[in-house]
Amino acid sequence: MSDHQLRTRTPAGPAPAPRTSGGSRAAAAFRAAAPAVAVYAAARALGLLGFWAAASAAGKDPLGPLSGRWDSVWYQRIAEHGYRYTVTLPDGSVHSDLAFFPLLPALERAVSAVTPLTLGGAGLLIAWTAGLLAAWGIFAVGSQLHGRRTGVVLAALWGVYPTAFVQSMAYTETLFTALAAWALYAVLKGRWIVAGALCVLAGLTRPSAAALIAALAITAAVTLVREYRDERRAGPVLRRNARMIAGVALAPLGWLAYVVFVAVREGSPVAYFDVQAQWGNNIDGGRALAGFIAGLPWPAALGLCAALGLLGWLVVLCVRQRQPLPVLVYAIAIVVISLIGAGYFGSRPRLMMPAFPLLLPPAVALLRLRTTGRTAAVLAVLACASAAYGAWTLLGAGPP
Repeated sequence: MSDHQLRTRTPAGPAPAPRTSGGSRAAAAFRAAAPAVAVYAAARALGLLGFWAAASAAGKDPLGPLSGRWDSVWYQRIAEHGYRYTVTLPDGSVHSDLAFFPLLPALERAVSAVTPLTLGGAGLLIAWTAGLLAAWGIFAVGSQLHGRRTGVVLAALWGVYPTAFVQSMAYTETLFTALAAWALYAVLKGRWIVAGALCVLAGLTRPSAAALIAALAITAAVTLVREYRDERRAGPVLRRNARMIAGVALAPLGWLAYVVFVAVREGSPVAYFDVQAQWGNNIDGGRALAGFIAGLPWPAALGLCAALGLLGWLVVLCVRQRQPLPVLVYAIAIVVISLIGAGYFGSRPRLMMPAFPLLLPPAVALLRLRTTGRTAAVLAVLACASAAYGAWTLLGAGPP
């Protein structure tokens, strides 16, 4: 990994005065990202159209699974009543709404208060808007690393991910991915305070913000160690990296604030982890996953092992691609967090969806096809497959 990729801080010294206003720069950045956002929106529109057609043919309400089932209901209940709801299952386990982080329900309540939308409608508006912002952020990261065309294809691949239908639901995945993508982009540009602030918001959105916090912390630690090794003087190194250190110190505050809130509310320092354990989301090092695979018929077990092997190969490709340290750590940490928990297996592809850097090697490979038309054709086939899979899943009984 090159020093240029690892040293993500802003060079010391005064920056030249910008020739354009912040608004002009933002407009120019959006114009550059417009193709990526448009392709992403088209992929998701195709997914919604396919689901609407399938739901209508089945005589079902197409909006129900998007805004009024599974986790969406929990978020809306928190938005309306605050944290006060629990349900006791027949096996005696207690599911508390304290398992759900507060940013999405807070936004749902705010949007519903200032618009005619219901809480469910507000959740969909937030998710769809966050999806567009996530596509923009993913494009920004891909463009920074491999050029604009890669950024466009990377955003498109994220939009046709097998469980991309969740991006159209009132869930937290799009909101979290948007915050994570822009935080990583901020690190790549040396804007550590911005990255830390986005990390705070991500930490109020999902527990997997721990992966983003780790990405910032490990990158900063490696940078400090390398610079100290070169200079052997801690004082100048720390002063020169003061903004980086401040951003890293800021990053975990959102996640910690919610964990402390649950601890105070429940009267136990480990209350949040107890709540997650009641939901079956405790960390078991992968034993539940191994047991699930062992209990499958051998063809299904073989297929799942092949899928996990493909996932591992993508990680290897990301390493061989020499992705910058924060991007690589974030992606690997998301994968690890998704696999070592004891939770419901069907949710694991959804939990890994924010790990968009895993799609960088396929994005680069797609651009090696001889013509743009072939790349577009592959993306179109993937979009249709994703739409079909999304319709089948959303019309099923289990949560994604």
